[in-house]
Amino acid sequence: MTTIIENAHVVTVSGDEHPGGHLVIEGDRITAVGAGPAPEIAGADRIDGTGCLATPGLVNAHHHLYQWASQGLATDNTLFEWLTTLYKPWSKMDAEVVAGAASAGLGWLAKSGCTTSSDHHYLFPRGRGDLFAAEIEAAAELGVRFQPCRGSMDRGESQGGLPPDEVVEDLDTILAETAAAIDRYHDASFGSMLRVSVAPCSPFSVTRDLLVRSAELARDKGVRLHTHLAETLDEEEHTNEHFGMTPTEYMDSIGWLGPDVWLAHCVHLHDTDIKRLAETGTGTAHCPSSNARLGAGIARVSHLLEAGATVGMGVDGSASAEFVPLAGEIRQAVYMQRARYGPTALTARQALEMATLGGARCLGRENEIGTLEPGKLADVALWRVDGFHAAVDDPVVAFAFGGTPPLERLLVGGRTIVAADTLVSVPQDVVGRRGADAHRRLMRLAEEVL
Repeated sequence: MTTIIENAHVVTVSGDEHPGGHLVIEGDRITAVGAGPAPEIAGADRIDGTGCLATPGLVNAHHHLYQWASQGLATDNTLFEWLTTLYKPWSKMDAEVVAGAASAGLGWLAKSGCTTSSDHHYLFPRGRGDLFAAEIEAAAELGVRFQPCRGSMDRGESQGGLPPDEVVEDLDTILAETAAAIDRYHDASFGSMLRVSVAPCSPFSVTRDLLVRSAELARDKGVRLHTHLAETLDEEEHTNEHFGMTPTEYMDSIGWLGPDVWLAHCVHLHDTDIKRLAETGTGTAHCPSSNARLGAGIARVSHLLEAGATVGMGVDGSASAEFVPLAGEIRQAVYMQRARYGPTALTARQALEMATLGGARCLGRENEIGTLEPGKLADVALWRVDGFHAAVDDPVVAFAFGGTPPLERLLVGGRTIVAADTLVSVPQDVVGRRGADAHRRLMRLAEEVL
């Protein structure tokens, strides 16, 4: 099937922009991008993009989908306080909770222009069903590209870690379950809808052995590595106390920096850290709203970009940044960088690139998604920048600086997922109810421990 988008302001992100331009899509691939009218192709489905901005589908480089079920809790706490408050109810979640939370979370992301999302799931309460499979099934139903990260924690309170002992797993179980998840689900082919990464939770919740063995496993299997890093000053104090190093130095010392690694947050970086991330090709997932909600700080994104480091965008867990749309993080990133570093710290187009190509690079998919170019996958977001937004001449600035404009169309591999600002791959009201039901179920289960 051929689909043509025409009369839109096309931002390729790879360099060119085409006011009044067009895209031609054959099946799941982009076959042509250019200025002016689209070619006449018999039988093509033509989408009129008049008054619209066409961008690559956004890429969410860091998330915790299960947290949709625990939004609105511990609203005035630091990260460590927030975690210690929520570990107990999270320890009671089951596959039904995760399925509903993932459906709502991914649906919400799609409505904000996201075509590809990672997810970092690191809690696996025993006897609660197959939580990893539950979120994978939710993504498949919605029709979005998914990169779930099999997370883990093996360093509980009795070993000096932050999480309670009842929510951690032993090393052998983690490695076996992670290997099994990769073997069962990971699809490395071009255009894959599902890839798996390896993701121990954080330096303060896992042992050195788990980090080292996880890196060996991931590199043996040819998949990517992910974890949290340098999110708060508390974390730096923790790693200095236990390892005698900053978080970045510690991860570097055990082989955890490299072009197959991306790290979430990276708020508190020293100049030497930024240099090291850039020279090793290590990616960063910037989550401005979550960092603000938890009072963690403002990441040095402009300095990372100046150094040549890869930076993507993430919304983080829904419980640390309630109802945050991925498109809205573009505005947050721009404004927060400028609030700290001045009005030239980050431009609208730089932030859009972070949310598209930057995220694709973090996930190792920059040859498939993240830009609008012939040969790439037809993951396209079409935003309405007419109406109120038309008061701004530059549609990219209107998109990035103001409130997120309506999403006219979202295509994943050429398939429509959102139309006229409404989720259509699965009924939007159904997905919303699933998220609310997941919250209520988790709160009932949590009463067993609260």
